[in-house]
Amino acid sequence: MAEPVPDDTSDAGADIVPFPLGGRDMRWRDVVGDVLRDERRRQGRTLAEIAETAAVSVPYLSEIERGRKEVSSDVLHAVHTALGMDLGDVLERSTRRLRPQGQGPVLLAA
Repeated sequence: MAEPVPDDTSDAGADIVPFPLGGRDMRWRDVVGDVLRDERRRQGRTLAEIAETAAVSVPYLSEIERGRKEVSSDVLHAVHTALGMDLGDVLERSTRRLRPQGQGPVLLAA
């Protein structure tokens, strides 16, 4: 006789830890926009310079930086490349902003 297969559905999601937001209700677009804007300002560059290099309009780039528009992966690539950043830089800086002070790495479950 075959042995019964344990029912794992009762523990579904038990190992998933809620994504920490540091007590703030932050959206992805807000965080990414902050990272892009801070890097642009750190470099002393204007919206117009980055928008031209990334082939997007100045108003659209401004809305991305302010978290008003969701950025597509293609536009994000164009903007972070125009800033001389890798995608990994954007993700790492975004993660640091989402992680409450003093906490270890943030792990995302797929």
